Amino acid sequence: LFFVCYRALIFPLLIREGKPTPFFTFVLALLFCAFNGYLQGRTLTTYATYPPGWLGGSHFITGFLGWLIGMAINIHSDHILRNLRKPGETGYKIPRGGMFEYVSGANFFGEILEWFGFALACCTIESFAFALCTLFILSSRARQHHK
Repeated sequence: LFFVCYRALIFPLLIREGKPTPFFTFVLALLFCAFNGYLQGRTLTTYATYPPGWLGGSHFITGFLGWLIGMAINIHSDHILRNLRKPGETGYKIPRGGMFEYVSGANFFGEILEWFGFALACCTIESFAFALCTLFILSSRARQHHK
């Protein structure tokens, strides 16, 4: 819930300036997020069953830690990206600090780690499918940004 609020409400308000997002892209992203949110929520509340002690098991703990670390990397990387340029400054700058010292798309890496952690913690086909979609979409974007 925190990440959904962060990504949908807080993050957009923190962005200074940027390229406008095409309306069609916005609508597709909105539909995907709404459908995925429904699918994940419905699966976890209606269909998924877990044995007693699941929350203390290695799958859940490892997945939860992966999700938490991925979210921290993602939020910190977004902070670095938002503060690359001073107000009114234009042009490309290479981000430095945090995970950007190790990968050129640290924000993408964080989000991929986050959702694979979620998938491991939940152990559902739907959460794994979402993690794979995230991997394919964001690794493609990361490759473009790297170039």
